[in-house]
Amino acid sequence: MNYRLLIQYDGTDFHGWQVQENDRTIQGELERVIGMLVDAEVAVVGSGRTDAGVHAEGQVANVHIAGDKFTPEKLKHAINGNLWRDIRVMSVTRADDSFHARFSAKSKTYLYRVVNAPVMSPFWRRFAHHESRPLDVAQMNEAARLFLGEHDWTAFASAKADGESRVRNVTDFTVESHWERNADAHIIEFRITAKGFLRYMVRSIVGTLIEVGRGEKTSDTIQTAIVTGERNLAGKTASAQGLTLLKVDYD
Repeated sequence: MNYRLLIQYDGTDFHGWQVQENDRTIQGELERVIGMLVDAEVAVVGSGRTDAGVHAEGQVANVHIAGDKFTPEKLKHAINGNLWRDIRVMSVTRADDSFHARFSAKSKTYLYRVVNAPVMSPFWRRFAHHESRPLDVAQMNEAARLFLGEHDWTAFASAKADGESRVRNVTDFTVESHWERNADAHIIEFRITAKGFLRYMVRSIVGTLIEVGRGEKTSDTIQTAIVTGERNLAGKTASAQGLTLLKVDYD
């Protein structure tokens, strides 16, 4: 039986999604718990591998389990009953045997949050990046349009990014600001959608736009970085805690 899982987690205390020896990971925790429940080794496949410190509101995974011992609801409660509080399976549904959380995905949307204020509220320290200097949201939104479309993202990815091709198609990208009462500050949200992303790609793009918002980088520099692939033209990679995998879309 193939089960589809919708997962949320606070990634602060995890070393990312992918199983790593001697490190706590999302995939590792899920495989440990589900394997214990079914008394067999299982492979939990995620829609993508979030990095250390990155969160998820809409991560999707699938796992094949022999037999029909568990209804989806029973499996959800059993998994959550054995997980620590910083990760939860929000829903479980039966999926077609051909469903693959990664290869069946049509697009992924990431959300990056920045608290733009002189003082960072402790309530947001785990889930947002702090920028004390004023940021020009209009300028950042205008520059965000340069990232739309299919490009080679060599300048905005880790040198160790997976795969031979660095080409990805960004289909939507917006920058919006709103007042958050609990933060007592404006929170700027960068929302970006693509079929797939390279490692550090979103954080590198956001870091570049933050420099645009501070007046330190221009649209011409961004265009040159995209065309030439020169990493030194991109901005500093933004911190991990501001990034959240918001949703994964399927047919």
